[in-house]
Amino acid sequence: MTERLDDRIVLVTGANGGLGEEFVRQALERGAAKVYATARSPRQWDDDRIVPLTLDLTDAGSIAAAATAAPDVDLLVNNAAIAPASDGSIASADDDVLRSVFETNVFGTIKVSGAFAPVLARNGGGAVLNVLSLAAWTPIPTVYAASKAAAWSATNGLRTELAAQGTTVTGVLVGMIDTAMGARFDVPKVSPASVVAQAYDGAVVGAFEVLADDDTRMVKGLLSRPAEDLGEATAQAMAAIAG
Repeated sequence: MTERLDDRIVLVTGANGGLGEEFVRQALERGAAKVYATARSPRQWDDDRIVPLTLDLTDAGSIAAAATAAPDVDLLVNNAAIAPASDGSIASADDDVLRSVFETNVFGTIKVSGAFAPVLARNGGGAVLNVLSLAAWTPIPTVYAASKAAAWSATNGLRTELAAQGTTVTGVLVGMIDTAMGARFDVPKVSPASVVAQAYDGAVVGAFEVLADDDTRMVKGLLSRPAEDLGEATAQAMAAIAG
């Protein structure tokens, strides 16, 4: 079933990327009245229902300005994230990588959600949709994985806190997606269209989590088992990726 977004006002972070574009496109297909397409350098769109808006997740002033410029939002899609190609270690992570990844993927998501929480409350509660990652649940030695684990925890905390104002919070967990971010990995990938379709369906009904591919559903099942089982499965997957 495809849940509708008739007359909803949606804001998408990271709208210039492949997944972000899909969030914008499908929101309109489902009947959204307006979509704020945000990015650090917003692009022009060929649809009057799309409003380009500057939003830098690492800049508190930019976040505050976006919340002021988009006072009618009732569905916030926290999609923006970074995964630097140089990110390959936890033990010897570069300070710049640590800082930039956490500032964007964790602090940025938290700050945007906090800035828009009053907006959502004024507009009837609405919903927050956070794009997370299967990496949050797997022992992968990258800063990106650690940041997504932190973002998953923050998502769960936001859900509890914002429930009192009638705002639902949905986390979308997924493995490799066929976008520019995942292009350097030669593994099977799920399509952006599939991920976004499942994400919106979950957000509309207020689902706590959306598990958007088979790998994520498999790992979810392993979380109740000894950590060694998940570690072994992750090691096998990483060996397959390395060839």
